[in-house]
Amino acid sequence: MPVADLHVHTTRSDGQLSPTAVPAVAADAGLDAVALTDHDRVHADLDGPLVERAGVTVISGIELRVETDTGARVDLLGYGVTPTDALRRECERLAADRRQRAAAMIDCVEDHLGITLDVEPFDGIGRPHLARAIATHPGCQHDETDAFETLIGRGDPCYRPRAVPSFERGRRLLTDACAVVGLAHPFRYDDPEMALALVNRLDAVERHYPYGRSVDTARIDRLLSTTELLPTGGSDAHDDRLGRAGVDASEYRAIRAAIERHAT
Repeated sequence: MPVADLHVHTTRSDGQLSPTAVPAVAADAGLDAVALTDHDRVHADLDGPLVERAGVTVISGIELRVETDTGARVDLLGYGVTPTDALRRECERLAADRRQRAAAMIDCVEDHLGITLDVEPFDGIGRPHLARAIATHPGCQHDETDAFETLIGRGDPCYRPRAVPSFERGRRLLTDACAVVGLAHPFRYDDPEMALALVNRLDAVERHYPYGRSVDTARIDRLLSTTELLPTGGSDAHDDRLGRAGVDASEYRAIRAAIERHAT
C-alpha cells in the first residue's frame, strides 16, 4: 500500500478533481501525501513546496513534456516547486500554445464530423477535454477511446502537435525551480531504452506506475541500485481514484527530505 501518490492531475489541467478537493480524497484513500503534477501548470494557490491540508501533505509539482534530440517526446516530473520567473513564462507560453492547438483541433473535428462541440479553448486544455466533448455530443457515435484512436490521436486527421521545449531547456527550467526532477512512466514511450538513457541527467525515475501491462521494472531496479536516482511513483490520476500506485514510506521520506533541503 503506497503512502504517497506523486502523480495526480486536477482541473488545472486535464484532471477531474479540483486542487482543493484532492487532499480529502487522498486522505480517504489512506495516503499521507499527494503531489499535484498538472501539465505545464504551477500551483500558485500553494504557498510553499510542501503544504499541509486536511491531514495530508500536498507537494507542489508539475509535469512537463519535452522533446529529445531524436524528436521523441517524454514527460518530466518536478517536485517541490518554487516557481521561477523563467518557469512561469514558459508555462504561460505553453498555455497559449495549448489554446491555439485546441482551437485548431476543435475546428478540424467539427468540420470532419459536421457537428459543433460544446467546448472552447482555455488555459490547461488538453486532448482529454476534446475527447469528452466528442463523446458527449448527442450526434456523435464516438466514445472517448474512439476519439483518441480515430480523430485526435497522434497521426489521426485532427491531431495537431504542441510546441514543447527541448529536453535540455525543460530540464534546466525544472532544475532551477524544483527540488527533484524525474522521468515519468518510462515504459509508456515507444522506446523505453531511449527514455531511460536520459535519467543520468535527472534526479529520479518513476518506478511505480499503473501501466496495466507487463513491463521490465527490473530494468529500473538495476538503475536504482547502481545510481543515486530516487524512485518516484503515482497513479497518474485524472479522476478521483488516488493511490492506485505510489511510493512506500521510505521512498517518500527520501523525496520529502530532498524537498525540505531545497527549501532551506
